[in-house]
Amino acid sequence: QVQLVESGGGLVQAGESLRLSCAASGRTFSGHLLGWFRQAPGKEREFVAGLSRNGGSTMYTDSVKGRFTISRDNAKNTVYLQMNSLKPEDTAVYYCAAAQTFGSPLSVRTRASEYDSWGQGTQVTVSS
Repeated sequence: QVQLVESGGGLVQAGESLRLSCAASGRTFSGHLLGWFRQAPGKEREFVAGLSRNGGSTMYTDSVKGRFTISRDNAKNTVYLQMNSLKPEDTAVYYCAAAQTFGSPLSVRTRASEYDSWGQGTQVTVSS
């Protein structure tokens, strides 16, 4: 497992942008595929974006396609979530997650149960 710490959350108005960062420590970061999830009050945690081990494949939930971008910098052991054109419905606690894998370097996972390391979460609030 790796230890993950998110940052970059905050309060913004609709239409503005935020960039979340997630710094990893511990085991080799490059051997992990990565994901961002979010959980709004009273709702289940949902998949937002995923990135393969080699950075060559990404997946997004439909509601964020074209607005959010996930990326990684293995040299800095950091994964990012660039969020543009934010909407009030994006309000949630955002979590980064990592999963060590020895499978295809292009695989992406969308289920929370498939990840074995989690950050503590960062609050994103979008006002209308």
